[in-house]
Amino acid sequence: MAVDVSWTLSPVVLLSLAAYAVVYGVRWRRARAEGGPRAAGVGRALLWAAGIATLAAALVSPLDRLGEQFATFHMVQHLLLADLAPILLTLALTKWILRPATKRIHRIERAAGPFGHPAFGVVAYVGVMWLWHVPALYDAALEHAAVHTLEHLSFAAAGLLYWWHLLSPIRSRLRLAGMGPILYMASTKILVGFLGVLLAFSPELLYAYAWEGTRWGLTPIDDQHVAGLVMALEQSIVMGIALAYLFMRMLSESEAEDQRAERYGAA
Repeated sequence: MAVDVSWTLSPVVLLSLAAYAVVYGVRWRRARAEGGPRAAGVGRALLWAAGIATLAAALVSPLDRLGEQFATFHMVQHLLLADLAPILLTLALTKWILRPATKRIHRIERAAGPFGHPAFGVVAYVGVMWLWHVPALYDAALEHAAVHTLEHLSFAAAGLLYWWHLLSPIRSRLRLAGMGPILYMASTKILVGFLGVLLAFSPELLYAYAWEGTRWGLTPIDDQHVAGLVMALEQSIVMGIALAYLFMRMLSESEAEDQRAERYGAA
C-alpha cells in the first residue's frame, strides 16, 4: 500500500499561523523600540519563528498525513504540539513583551482558582496524553476530522499550560520555587514515560489502523513499539534539558538578586 506524503495546506491553520507571527512581530518591534535588545532580543524572535515553524511541521507538512498512517509519526506530531512548540513559544516571551497583558494574566490566574495551580497543569498534561491513547479515542481521531482537530487543540492547550508554569517570564504567586520544578517535571514525565513503555512493550496491537504486510519496513506492531519508544525517550530527553535550563535560570536569578541587594545596601 502506497504511503501518502502530501502536504495538508489547511487555510484555517495557515491563516492562524500567519496571525500568530504578525501579532508577535508587531509587539516585538514595539517592545524593542521601548526597551532595547534586553526587552526584545533577536534570539526571542527566532524562538517564536521556530515555534511557528514547529506548528507548521506538525499541522501542514507531510508529517500530518504520515500521522494518519503510522503510530510513530502520530506520536511525533503529538510531542511537537505538546512539548517543542509550547517550549519555543513560551521562551520567546519576555516581561516587556508581555507587559500590556501582565495584569490581565494575573487576574485570570486568580479567577481560575485550582485550575490555575501548577498541579492542574500536571493533571491536564498527563490526562491528555493518556486519554488520547485510549484505543477508542485514538481510532476516532483518525476516522473523524473534527475529533482529530479537538485532539490537536487539547495537546497544544495542555502543553502551553504545563510549560507556562515552568518557563513563564513573569512572576506569579503560584510560580514554582525550590524543588518545585523538579517534582513538577519528574511526576509528569514519569507518568507519561510509563505510557510510552506500555506501548513499546505491548504484545498486542492496540489500535485499528493496522495494515497488511509492512510499510517502510515496519509491521503495525513494530510501528506501535517504535511510537512508544519515541514517547519514552522524548520525555526523558526533554526533562533532562529542561531541568538543566531551569537550574541555570535559578543561578542567574539568584546572582541578580544578590547584585540588587548589594546596590541597595551600598545606597
